[in-house]
Amino acid sequence: MRSIPTELARSALDAAPDAMIIIDSSGCILYVNRQVSALFGYSHDDIIHRPVEQLMPERFRSRHIAHRHQYTRAAHLRPMGLGLDLFAQRQDGTEFPVEISLSPIESGDEVLIAAAIRDVTDRKRADADLVELREAAERAQHVAVEARISADRANQGKSRFLATASHDLRQPLQSLALLNRTLRTLVTQPNASEALSQQEDTIVAMSRLLNALLDISKLESGAIKPEPADFTVAHLFDELRREFAGLATDKGLDLHVEESTESVHSDQSLVEEIFRNLVSNAIKYTRAGWVRLRCLREASSVHIEVLDSGIGIPLDQIPYIFDEFYQVGVPTHSFREGYGLGLNIVQRIASLLNLTLVVHSVPGQGSAFTLTLPAGNGETPSLVPHGATSQAHVAKIRRGRILLVEDDPSVRNATRLLLAVEGYDVTAIESLADALEAISESKNYELVVTDYHLRNGETGVQVIAALRVILGNAFKALLITGDTSSVIRRLTEDSNLRIISKPVNADELLSLLETLLPS
Repeated sequence: MRSIPTELARSALDAAPDAMIIIDSSGCILYVNRQVSALFGYSHDDIIHRPVEQLMPERFRSRHIAHRHQYTRAAHLRPMGLGLDLFAQRQDGTEFPVEISLSPIESGDEVLIAAAIRDVTDRKRADADLVELREAAERAQHVAVEARISADRANQGKSRFLATASHDLRQPLQSLALLNRTLRTLVTQPNASEALSQQEDTIVAMSRLLNALLDISKLESGAIKPEPADFTVAHLFDELRREFAGLATDKGLDLHVEESTESVHSDQSLVEEIFRNLVSNAIKYTRAGWVRLRCLREASSVHIEVLDSGIGIPLDQIPYIFDEFYQVGVPTHSFREGYGLGLNIVQRIASLLNLTLVVHSVPGQGSAFTLTLPAGNGETPSLVPHGATSQAHVAKIRRGRILLVEDDPSVRNATRLLLAVEGYDVTAIESLADALEAISESKNYELVVTDYHLRNGETGVQVIAALRVILGNAFKALLITGDTSSVIRRLTEDSNLRIISKPVNADELLSLLETLLPS
């Protein structure tokens, strides 16, 4: 029988945190510390002088004998089972993962082997949990990436749709607006003039509805540049009263617009767009009662409010009402009145103008939307009455020769009629080839008016460039477009070019012609 370690060595081994065993070259266990019994469940006497393979699952024993013989021939300090999953077996037959470190001990002519055995069940479990969490995070990231890609594709599809709608839907509205303006110039009979004025209101409302859909595309592209100036709240309220009084009356609501003497400083058309959406929503979501517009002055700020006695908005839904396509209380796939774009446009415009919009609402009692604007200094531009045609404008029109390039027949004819009535000599054509042919016959044209998108992929920019090769870079041009791309925005640097957005306002068109062809 071989001697065992001294009492001091035994005490040190018993104090070790890991299970420690010492075996001889035949694999016989010579010594175990106290942790062996705690870890494996054997008493000291049940395990001492037993083969070390008793402490491992049976399926590993024959392989371990070969590994043990190989190690004893060249014993050295090393961890056991590098890159392998090692398992031990308790007395009750249960298995658990372990890590083993081996150390050779010189004992006379024989080499003994000391093994430190550590239960790594908790660490393996933690590692497995980390792997699962990492895989879950990777799956979540993959899902997020796919969702982002899908969202990007959806946004690209929406942008393509809006770009197409910007051209195709605006064309008939443009024809109507130009024809209406032409008739208002020619007709003098009072009833006919009144009918044309009402028709103009309808065309304007249709244009605003279309613009509400297309505004998101413009805002996303950065094409809208604010042009701040002072304007009166009274004028804003008059516009809103005129536009929505009939709608409120038809629904049995009282539209109350308070008087105001305040002026504000911001982009008038964009602020009007905000309140059109707010008043429209207030009327839509108020079944009975009233909608009110009022203005409150506070120091250097002006608060304009739209209040209603409508259905109200639950507190938990207020954070979502400005999301695209979100409507309060409207389930998915159900009938929808509108598309839930109005408040999204409101938020985008308010952000563009650096204005604060606050919402207060109580379900069943109504809502209040408050927009805070900087106060104006009281200097506001003079306004031409709605629907009126300035005689001074007609008087100072100078006859000039214009080349009109438009591929849509109805828009081409409507524009030609308007310009002809205003005294211009107009040649109306539909393509770049027609424009070059017209210039070859006569170079007396003073200006070209062209649509941006023409047939067969041609653009008005190409038309202008081709004509300027022949007539010089000073040749003046007016480009009509619904496009909001950066290409169009860069064209504004051309001093001999004016750009007007669809649907074209006839008075604005004639005013731009005056700036290009002054009398």
